[in-house]
Amino acid sequence: MDAVAHPSTGTSRPTHRWGLGAFVLVEVVYLLASAAFSVFAPAGAPPAWLITLAIGVPTLVAAALAVGIARWRGNGARLDFRWQWSWRAIGIGLAFGVGGLFITLPAALLYQSIVGPDATSAVGGIFRDVRTGWPVAVVVLLLVAVIAPICEEVIFRGLLWGALEQRWGRVMAATVSTLVFALAHLEPQRAPLLLVVAIPIALARLYSGSLWGGIIAHQVTNLLPGIVLMFGLVGLLPAG
Repeated sequence: MDAVAHPSTGTSRPTHRWGLGAFVLVEVVYLLASAAFSVFAPAGAPPAWLITLAIGVPTLVAAALAVGIARWRGNGARLDFRWQWSWRAIGIGLAFGVGGLFITLPAALLYQSIVGPDATSAVGGIFRDVRTGWPVAVVVLLLVAVIAPICEEVIFRGLLWGALEQRWGRVMAATVSTLVFALAHLEPQRAPLLLVVAIPIALARLYSGSLWGGIIAHQVTNLLPGIVLMFGLVGLLPAG
């Protein structure tokens, strides 16, 4: 298998045989899985556990498909997505995640003051006025703050990033994946805010040279909203 030089280290690494078509396939599968929950959902207001499944399962399926594509058509997620553990990547992810909060939190407050209640996230909107017990609420927190960031990073700054980087380089991969991340949530009202949120995550991925950098930064970004959502679900804060 051919190898290319890694831009940041100069060391060679094997190329892969998947590209942007793989990302499109993963996104289509995600949308179909999400639509399936909508079609087969029972009449009336769904319970919190079913909403959690409807949010989590399509994301997990899409990420699993991305990992499978890297294995079948490439060198596996560890190499193709730069999903290699290092304390340096964790430190960079934490630095950009925490540092990014000083930008994203004021931006979120400002955006909400301009847009109003519609500035809430899609997940927050779905769970609006929903109440449940602590077990499901904790699962929602884990989904929002731990699982979803891993899955989304695998898809956007693993699969999409890898397809773009192999053809156009790291800077183009960081730029385009950030734009696509903001648009792919299908929340036009929040797209500008999502773009701001995505920039520190992309920078963590770029400067760490590892998917873990983006994952950690993303998890830090999602932690506070996840905690607020959890307390809202058990009735300690306004839900949504």
